[in-house]
Amino acid sequence: MINQREVLETNAMIEKENLDVRTITMGISLLDCIDGDLNKLNENIYKKIYDSAKDLVSVGDYIAKEYGVPIVNKRISVTPIGLIGGAACKSPSDFATIAKTLDRVAKDIGVNIIGGYSALVSKGMTTADELLIRSIPEALSTTDCVCSSVNVGSTKTGINMDAVKLMGEIIKETAMATKDNDSIGCSKLVVLCNAPDDNPFMAGAFHGVTEADRIINVGVSGPGVVKTALEKVRGEDFETLCETIKKTAFKVTRVGQLVAKEASKRLGVPFGIVDLSLAPTPAVGDSVADILCEIGLERAGAPGTTAALALLNDQVKKGGVMASSYVGGLSGAFIPVSEDQGMIDSVKDGALTLEKLEAMTCVCSVGLDMIAIPGDTKDTTISGIIADEMAIGMVNQKTTAVRIIPVIGKGVGEQVVFGGLFGYAPIMPVNTFSCDAFINRGGRIPAPIHSFKN
Repeated sequence: MINQREVLETNAMIEKENLDVRTITMGISLLDCIDGDLNKLNENIYKKIYDSAKDLVSVGDYIAKEYGVPIVNKRISVTPIGLIGGAACKSPSDFATIAKTLDRVAKDIGVNIIGGYSALVSKGMTTADELLIRSIPEALSTTDCVCSSVNVGSTKTGINMDAVKLMGEIIKETAMATKDNDSIGCSKLVVLCNAPDDNPFMAGAFHGVTEADRIINVGVSGPGVVKTALEKVRGEDFETLCETIKKTAFKVTRVGQLVAKEASKRLGVPFGIVDLSLAPTPAVGDSVADILCEIGLERAGAPGTTAALALLNDQVKKGGVMASSYVGGLSGAFIPVSEDQGMIDSVKDGALTLEKLEAMTCVCSVGLDMIAIPGDTKDTTISGIIADEMAIGMVNQKTTAVRIIPVIGKGVGEQVVFGGLFGYAPIMPVNTFSCDAFINRGGRIPAPIHSFKN
């Protein structure tokens, strides 16, 4: 039972420390929608999603009002469309019609975002997978709510370098297709290694084929809560520091567990997981970078940053798993540049570089996230950045991702404003030495030796 003191603590976390439930995400299987006729397929997809999630927004609003817990987003994730559209889609434009259907049903239901315009190609690409990938620029430039993801590697299968090369090209094409809006299409596109089936956070969310027909996953967030707790133990030793983070993560996760169970009951949909990632926002006081500074760094990016982030990530997980029997998704600390005011300040001050961010992704829960780079960056350079990040995920048996935005018409020193949760970002310099010959080899990077566990 939650006692009165815990209720008061939770109220303070909500009112003063930016605690929120970042998202209730309903995962929906579309496997039973498959049809060889494109019009019928789109009709089936719309009906299945609408019938499943039509009450998601109203239930989320009710829970937020009933318990006084802000629920920032209501979202939907679906079975990777690369698996659903193969029988009916014979061209990239055919696949793009499905994106428009997803966008239409998301707007009709009232959710913020719908994810799952995705392909899983860690070992190879089917014809349908490649058509979907090639449709992404059109899909993201003609829709508002659709998010896309492509899984190009895993610890078990290695890295599909043909897909990595293609994604460098697709990211640039998406940037060009949305250049009139600061290439914002790329903010809805992520390339992954070891993508989880149950992630509620966008842009990488999709409903895995191992999941139930429908599921409720919840993502909680509380960087401001953790920072406030650490302010009370300044100068204390690491044991005290770690205990404080664990206890705080426990409290934050219990709020997510409460919301998830209530949403599950009211919607009649099984509860899946709580993702206890620390997801920052551009709001002052809601920053993972500020937590790192509270741990003892002058700026995120200073020597010691990777160690501090590793400590934070591990203690968040240790505290969270005690609060819920079903923790999943990504669960850790996000370090998106544009969505974290402290990260933005560190980049502006020269404390944080792309290379340091890459090092930090070895120990955090995601990867290179929401990073704006010059619009004239070569396709192969983007593919090289993706390959590096995929290798970190593959070797370390963890999820890594790249959500990078080449802003057409802008260069280093300029700034791009996305608005809302996407925030704004200074454009970061990129190493311009060529990796063309490496990217153009083709084929796969084999799985590491420790992948053979049978």
